[in-house]
Amino acid sequence: MMTFDRMRADLAKAYDLQPSPQATKATADRYAHVARVIPPEVWAQHAPYIVAIDQLKRDRNAVILGHNYMPPHIFHGVSDVVGDSLQLAIKATEVRADVIVQAGVHFMAETSKILNPAKTVLIPDLGAGCSLAESITPAGVEQMRARYPGAQVVSYVNTSAAVKAASDVCCTSANAAQIVAAMPGDTVIMTPDKYLAQNVARQVPGKRVVWWDGACMVHEQFTAEQVREARDCLPGVMVIAHPECPPEVLAEADFSGSTSAMMEIVRSRRPERVMLVTECSMAANMASDLPEVEFAGSCILCPHMQKITLENILWALHTMTHEVTVAPDVAEPARRAVQRMIDLSRQAAR
Repeated sequence: MMTFDRMRADLAKAYDLQPSPQATKATADRYAHVARVIPPEVWAQHAPYIVAIDQLKRDRNAVILGHNYMPPHIFHGVSDVVGDSLQLAIKATEVRADVIVQAGVHFMAETSKILNPAKTVLIPDLGAGCSLAESITPAGVEQMRARYPGAQVVSYVNTSAAVKAASDVCCTSANAAQIVAAMPGDTVIMTPDKYLAQNVARQVPGKRVVWWDGACMVHEQFTAEQVREARDCLPGVMVIAHPECPPEVLAEADFSGSTSAMMEIVRSRRPERVMLVTECSMAANMASDLPEVEFAGSCILCPHMQKITLENILWALHTMTHEVTVAPDVAEPARRAVQRMIDLSRQAAR
């Protein structure tokens, strides 16, 4: 098994990874986006890795898809496409590269592979999982179908390929209410996030929404009391919460939406002070472009997202590991569920 020390030693032999004025100059345009949140001496450590990754992307005809929860040096430093789960799912079908590197967690890489079966999809760390994806299995989906006969199953993209294959359609936090509203019948099953389901149920009162008992290990930690305390300490703060948070948290917020919607509302309204109730890499990524906005409040990092580093992105491209595969008998029904989500989202946008 490849150890961290061995990986680092092998990379050092193959690439010049020592800080240098040349590497810093070559990445100066990207540093401009993160200067507010990354000190220059820290960026100097990142720059040689970014230069090496840039070269390998050209050599391999590769692109890097970076989720909004990636840290700024990855989000702004090496990602070719950035966004939330829905945006990345759609963009994955549009890229012309031969290789996709998923700077995100494993279910995202599986989704990219499902939608691009002819492309090579790599994930830099196989341990980059997801508490939601791990909370539900195909057997759990069948349990819900047996409990609510005839109900359509809407599964969050934060699920394994096997769970997607067992579902009727997928959704993201950006389009969950639209997808549920479009389902036939009075009852809709949502898996696996109980809080997203409860929040969607209030948005779509015409449907009876039932749910699996799962939750995000980051968003379930936020409380309504934290929001109230933030308002007391930060007069005038605008509170924006992710719909994976408990309903009582959203009740205290000024706005709730997907990571892309959260970004959009801050950029459009430019509040003097904002608290993002979500994984805190988001605030760092946005702070770079919005110097007039003060980002304040609690911060919780996703340990799975943090497993993706410049070092293992470089290693993934250097060695073409770890390749993500999905068995054809799973990929086909999973692709139908994801594609149905994309189609319904596009119809709603017209």
